[in-house]
Amino acid sequence: MIGPTRIGLPSLLLTLVLVAGTAPLRADTATADKALQAGRVDDAADLLRSALSNDPHSARAHQLLCRVFYAQSLTDNAVHECEAAVAIKPADSENQLWLARVYGQKATRVNLVAAFSMARKVRTAFEEAARLDPSSIAALDDLGEFYVSAPGVVGGGLDKAEALDERLQPLSDSKAHRLLALIAEKKGDLSTAEAEFKRAVDAGKKPEAYIDLGHFYQRHQRYAESEAALDTAVRQDHAHDQVLVDAASILIAAHGDPQKAEGLLRTYLASPAKSEEAPAFQVHVQLGNLLAAAGDKDGARHEYEQALALAANYAAAKKAMAKL
Repeated sequence: MIGPTRIGLPSLLLTLVLVAGTAPLRADTATADKALQAGRVDDAADLLRSALSNDPHSARAHQLLCRVFYAQSLTDNAVHECEAAVAIKPADSENQLWLARVYGQKATRVNLVAAFSMARKVRTAFEEAARLDPSSIAALDDLGEFYVSAPGVVGGGLDKAEALDERLQPLSDSKAHRLLALIAEKKGDLSTAEAEFKRAVDAGKKPEAYIDLGHFYQRHQRYAESEAALDTAVRQDHAHDQVLVDAASILIAAHGDPQKAEGLLRTYLASPAKSEEAPAFQVHVQLGNLLAAAGDKDGARHEYEQALALAANYAAAKKAMAKL
């Protein structure tokens, strides 16, 4: 048995120092991630800054801080943090995926010339994420959407999306059909698009697939069919997760039943299944906007205050509050 006398006191002390130094970082990033999922982005940011003060080279802390800023549309800060994460761990697929997403967010906020340059960065990062982890459904799904929506001059193209679909098929039949639906819709072949969205539903019977189908119907002013698909998604969403917010958002965009949308948002906010897919502070603002439109200024103010309690710098909440 090797005890302290064999290790030697200096080595033992060094071991204790290293253990003590790494434990808080792991705890901070794990706790920060939980705060991010709950929508408490200010708390998450504080924890991550603390983690980075202990270890400035923590790619995980930089990536999580990037996501904190991304959720609040603080795009330049998000880009800085995700670039830092990639600089530290360039071979991490998730780092590249988030870098692509924040570049995409920035591309919507700059002039046309800058947007084209940024779109090329989006493509490069998405392709790198998919290359580094060929089994990443998230990376392939996002890359496929990019290929469908982006013009060829920045690397988009339906031929690329179709080729990518072959890689997606063995990983997720539902996502593969969804991508084929987006391709067909882009071509203007709405009957094929509808059929593929329905095949995506049949492949997985997941609430998210019904959301996609409902959104397709909403985009093409087929409102009754859209609402029916959304109702099915909500019935199947036993976790009460971001599906409820997606359904409410589509209803709001289609000028559907505001009370139904309000109920969905309230159910989500009361759920333990909140996540960064639908940040709680954003949902509070959505709910506040519904209440303000209905004339309930006190209720709206309460929701905006709730949002700012979670994300004090969230511009949309500040702007909405100022309008009351």
